[in-house]
Amino acid sequence: MTRTLVLGGARSGKSALAERLAHSSGKDVVYVATSHAGDAEMAARIAHHRARRPQTWTTVEEPTALAATLRALCGPGRIVLVDCLTLWLTNLMFATHQEYPDVGTIALPPLFVREREALLEWLDTPPAGDVVFVSNEVGMGIVPSGAVSRTFVDEAGRLHQDVAARCARVLFVAAGLPLALKGAPC
Repeated sequence: MTRTLVLGGARSGKSALAERLAHSSGKDVVYVATSHAGDAEMAARIAHHRARRPQTWTTVEEPTALAATLRALCGPGRIVLVDCLTLWLTNLMFATHQEYPDVGTIALPPLFVREREALLEWLDTPPAGDVVFVSNEVGMGIVPSGAVSRTFVDEAGRLHQDVAARCARVLFVAAGLPLALKGAPC
């Protein structure tokens, strides 16, 4: 069984590549959407992604409990596509609607810590099925000035490193072109 991480910037083509990988697997595809339509712009993005997906794919919306969802969905003959880890991190950071300071150290909510640990523990178990994770690479620009943004970039970078270490294949997408960082190329 294969675990793949697909990284890239906004509108880099990472989701389209992950969808092609899932489709070409010949397996039943379950698409795990971690986002929710909080405003009209996000609703339009979600609609765009939905329109691209084949009607035969099953979609599961799960904004926070990713490890439990993967435990329930992964299995032989199926590939699970998770889009995306950075939105999942955002959901976890803001799930409690707490106010964060503009400066200083950010204390992450217990839900964030628990769910992140649960995902890594799940990844440490033998694969029960194929999974493709999609995530935004946000650490290639300037260091953000606000404490919340810096914390998010730091946590995304740490998560990417931890997930990449546990995946057989890691791909980076820029301008729609994949680059194999680890494992087999596309």
